[in-house]
Amino acid sequence: MRQRAHRLQLLPNRHCPKCQGLARAEWLADRQAELLPVPYFHVVFTLPTLAGEIAFQNKAAVYAILFRAAAETLTTIAADPRHLGAQIGVTAVLHTWGQTLQHHPHIHCVVPGGGPSLDGTRWIACRSGFFLPVRVLSRLFRRLFLQNLQAAFDAGKLGFFGNLAGLAQPTAFATGLDQLRRIEWVVYAKPPFGGPE
Repeated sequence: MRQRAHRLQLLPNRHCPKCQGLARAEWLADRQAELLPVPYFHVVFTLPTLAGEIAFQNKAAVYAILFRAAAETLTTIAADPRHLGAQIGVTAVLHTWGQTLQHHPHIHCVVPGGGPSLDGTRWIACRSGFFLPVRVLSRLFRRLFLQNLQAAFDAGKLGFFGNLAGLAQPTAFATGLDQLRRIEWVVYAKPPFGGPE
C-alpha cells in the first residue's frame, strides 16, 4: 500500500496575534517610515453620554460624524494664525469601549506638533510641550459634531429604538441636542509616551 504525503496548509487567522504578527510589524514599519522628525501629540475626542447612546444605535452614521468632526476641528484650529497657522496631518483611531468595558466612543489622534505654513513656504512648530488649546478644540468639536448630527437626523439617516425611541420626534431630538450644547465636551491633548510610535 502506497502512502501519500499530505501537505497541511495553515492560513493565517486575522484574530490570532501570532498569525498576524508579520502583518502588524510591516504595518508599524510603514507607519514609522512616515513619521516626521518632530514632536507628536496625542489628542482624544470623547462623546458625552447621550451622544454615545445615539452612536450605539447608529454606529456607521455617528462614527463617520465623529471622525469628520475631530479631523475638521484639528485642521481648522491648527490653520488659525491665532493658534498655529499651519497645515497639519492627523492619524485617528476609533475606540468604542472604555477600560470598564462600557460603550464609550472616543477617537485617539496622533498629530505632529507643527506643519507647513498656510502658504507652504516654511515649517511652523508649536510651542514646546503645548499643541493647541483644548477648550477651543472642545467647543469647535461640539459645534461641528452637533451640526453634522442634526444634518443626519434631517436626512433620515438616524434610527432610534428602546429607551431612545422618543428621539425620533423632531422636538425631542432638538431637546437632546440642546442638552448636549449646554455641557462641556472632553477633549485633551498631551505628548504621547516616548514618541509618536
